[in-house]
Amino acid sequence: MTGTTPEALTPSSIDSQTGQPELQWRFMAILTLAVIATILVIYQQTVLSTVAIWLRSETFTHGFFIFPISAYLIWMKRKSLAEIAPCPDYRGLLAMAGLGLGWLLADAGSVQVVAQLCLVAMIPVTVWTMLGLQVARAITFPLGFLFFDVPFGEFLIPPLMDFTADFVVTALQTTGIPVYREGTFFTIPSGQWSVVEGCSGLRYLIASFTLGTLYGYLTYRSNKRRLIFAALSLIVPIFANGMRAYMIVMIAHLSNMKLALGVDHYIYGWVFFGIVMTLLFWVGAFWREDQSDHQQQKNRIVVNTARGTITNRGFAMAGVITILIAALWPAYAAYLNNRPIKTDGLTIKLPESNQGWNLQSTPLTDWQPHYVGTNAQVMHTYRKEDKVISVYLGYYRTQRQDAELINSQNYMIKQKHPVWSNVGETQRKISLRGKNGTIQQTLLRASNNRLLIWSWNSLGGTYTINPYLAKLLLAKAKLLGQRDDGAVIIITAPYEGTPESAAVSLQSFANDMLPAIDASLNEVAERETHAR
Repeated sequence: MTGTTPEALTPSSIDSQTGQPELQWRFMAILTLAVIATILVIYQQTVLSTVAIWLRSETFTHGFFIFPISAYLIWMKRKSLAEIAPCPDYRGLLAMAGLGLGWLLADAGSVQVVAQLCLVAMIPVTVWTMLGLQVARAITFPLGFLFFDVPFGEFLIPPLMDFTADFVVTALQTTGIPVYREGTFFTIPSGQWSVVEGCSGLRYLIASFTLGTLYGYLTYRSNKRRLIFAALSLIVPIFANGMRAYMIVMIAHLSNMKLALGVDHYIYGWVFFGIVMTLLFWVGAFWREDQSDHQQQKNRIVVNTARGTITNRGFAMAGVITILIAALWPAYAAYLNNRPIKTDGLTIKLPESNQGWNLQSTPLTDWQPHYVGTNAQVMHTYRKEDKVISVYLGYYRTQRQDAELINSQNYMIKQKHPVWSNVGETQRKISLRGKNGTIQQTLLRASNNRLLIWSWNSLGGTYTINPYLAKLLLAKAKLLGQRDDGAVIIITAPYEGTPESAAVSLQSFANDMLPAIDASLNEVAERETHAR
């Protein structure tokens, strides 16, 4: 008995022995692009939501350039790709199904960013399924670079604002300037300042990380150096933004509040960012690696005669199966979203008197929280002896995008409000229905008034301020066909000096009125259920 061993094959021998000429590679590339385009059409609502954010937010405008850059990076590797024989890998279908399920959960829970991440992840998985794992590995970075298309990172704004305020206040104190701070607001002898969302540095951070990651890939060949430079492009802008904010305050302070307050404030910010990035790239260039990163393909491809040649029909079948698996989840989501549910004419009725708390005709203040898309809302003021409390209930019968309990557009007060300022947020343990619970505590101030605010969410009888738990509860309810309603409960008390006296009033109100509040919310849900 005699046998043969696989021999190293050149691209030309691959063409002649396996029937994979350049023409078929082009066919496979076009077919893969067609499958990707079809998936994007199927998930068009997620695509449109992504593009809408690119259009309205300067922080994520770079998303328009990510796909062209990724395509160009793949084009640059066309010679090395031509040396790989493409072959469908059906293991990718399991990953596609998992991403589809992740998208469905995100859609049911109205977690837009997760749905967008799952959709983008379907692109490299499609390449893996259609062309094989070896091809996907050869273009790992261009495919991974596509994730910069996802508008991601807004959850970093609060900690970045706090860091910037900490940095500026510490720097001012170090240089001998007295500072009085309240939250992200601080006062120095020459004027008052506040760190708002635009000062958080998120825009600089995302731009720096995107450019730094691309620069590291093109400049270095060692993955270690690429990762180090990407990490630096993530860390440097955080401290640079703190320095930028400090220098703006100092310029205004030393010029008697004449400079760095208008449009020059923004011009200076971008000029400073440009200088920082130029210095970062200049320093990084000292360790550049100019040799080619094209690892020579050994092309030791074993011709499996038992399996035979993969025909164009086989590749097309892989594309059809990929599309069918990807399309399953939006179809089920459409079924869930098209269920008839009454949302008009809902009202919340709170008692006029309960446990000594009496409804007042005059509101506590002119302040009201901002919650979008509620199906019913009410805000009343109650008095018990010397205690005065305001309560706000915002109810969502069926939660959908832009009409949901957990949404970035739901807040206590908007940035740069002409009257009120948010001077601090924290979590606090209190008693809710006789059990320990965690609520969100917010402090608001105006020129002649201060408010202590406690808020929490109610979903299916569960109290929580955890946005991830709230989204999971919502997704579970939707997928199981259960009630997916939810409500925010906000109680407010005025205070002078320290807020602890107001905290006593709020705890008393919660102990006395929470059963009545829960009953009112359940009545709204039951009334709607019976109406159907």
